[in-house]
Amino acid sequence: MPRRKDIWRCGILARPLEHVLVTGAMDGPVTWLAEEPSFQFLADPFGLRDEEGRLHLFVEQYDYRSRHGTIEKLLFDEHMQLVDRNPCLSEPWHLSYPQVFAADGAVWMLPEAHRSGALTLYRDHGGLLDWRPECRIALDCVPVDATILRRDGRWYLFYSPATTRTTKLAHLHVAWADRLCGPWIPHPANPVRIDPRSSRPGGTAVTLGDRIMLPVQDCTATYGGALRPLWINRLDEQRFEAEAGDALIPPADVGDYSQGMHSLTACGDITLFDVKRIDASLRGLALDVQRQLGRFRSGSRRP
Repeated sequence: MPRRKDIWRCGILARPLEHVLVTGAMDGPVTWLAEEPSFQFLADPFGLRDEEGRLHLFVEQYDYRSRHGTIEKLLFDEHMQLVDRNPCLSEPWHLSYPQVFAADGAVWMLPEAHRSGALTLYRDHGGLLDWRPECRIALDCVPVDATILRRDGRWYLFYSPATTRTTKLAHLHVAWADRLCGPWIPHPANPVRIDPRSSRPGGTAVTLGDRIMLPVQDCTATYGGALRPLWINRLDEQRFEAEAGDALIPPADVGDYSQGMHSLTACGDITLFDVKRIDASLRGLALDVQRQLGRFRSGSRRP
C-alpha cells in the first residue's frame, strides 16, 4: 500500500485565541497560505507583530524528498498580504515548531529539534533572520514540541518525551525555571498526564484567569488528528491537575484539509493554526522508492 503522508496547510484566523476557546470553533475569516509544491508543506505557524502592524510568521518548511525541516519567515503587511519570504534557521537535523517570543529585552526561538538530542534556545541577532544558539536546556528527557509559558515570575515548559512513539504522542511532562537557560527542574510527578487524546503540546500556552490553557493534540486516530484545550487547574511543585476540553472545530472552508489540526497559536487579535490532508497516492510511494534508492538526501521527520 502507498505510504500515507501528512500534508499541512497554515491559516490566519481573524479572531483572537480567546474567541476560539469560548466558541470552540474557528468561525471567522481565514487568510490561507498558498499550497506548496507537490509533497512539500508549511506547518506549525508562530507569529510576532511589529510596531507597523505587520505579521512576522515563522513556519516549518518540509519536503518529503529530503524528509528534513527548516524554519522560514514570511512577512505579511497590515492587510495580511504576503510581501516577503526568507529562510531563517537551518540545522543538520530536522527543525519544526518555531516558537518565538519576546523576553528579557530580546526575541527568542525555541524550535522542536529532538533529532539533535537536545533542546536549544536561539536568540535573534538582527531582523528576525539571524538566529544563534544561546543555550541548551537540560530536562529529564529529550523533549518534543516543548512549549514555554511565563507565569507568576517563573518559566514553565510543557513537553512530551522523545523516548518512544508512545511517549511522543501520549505523555506530558512539565518543568520550571527562574531563568530561561535554567537550571530547569522537572516536575516530580512526570509524566503528569498519559492520554493519547490530550497530552502532546500543540501551540501557545496562555493564562486565562486562574487556569492555564495548553493546546494539545488528539493522536488517537492519527498524528495531529485534532486539537483540544487542556485546562490546567493546578500546577505547583507537587501536583498537576488538568481536564481536556472538546476537540476544536476547524474552519468551514478547509476543503481537502479536514483530516487533522496540530497547532494553535496566539498572536494578539489573530490566531494561527494548521490543518492537514493525508496523501496515500502511488506518486507518494514512488517518491519513497526514489529516496530509498539514494536519489534524495535523507533526513528526519517528526513524530
